Amino acid sequence: MIDTKKIEEVVNSITNALPPGLVQMQADAEKNIRSALTATFNKLDLVTREEYDVQTQVLQRTREKLEALEKQVAELESKLNH
Repeated sequence: MIDTKKIEEVVNSITNALPPGLVQMQADAEKNIRSALTATFNKLDLVTREEYDVQTQVLQRTREKLEALEKQVAELESKLNH
C-alpha cells in the first residue's frame, strides 16, 4: 500500500498551485485529486520501500537456507556413493 503521507504531499502541491480565484473550490479539488491518486496507485499495486526491504531480507535468508540444504544433500549423496 502506498504511503498516504506521500499522497497528501502531492495533493497539497497540486492544490497550492491553483489560482487564487479557485480557493473556494480547493476542498473539492483536494478530495477529487486524492481520490484519483489513491485509485491510480492501488491499480498499480505498489509496495512501500519498507515492504520491499523486508521481502528482500526474507528472500536472502531463504537463499542462504537453500544453499545450506543443497550442500547437505551433496555431502549425503557423496557419502552414499562411497
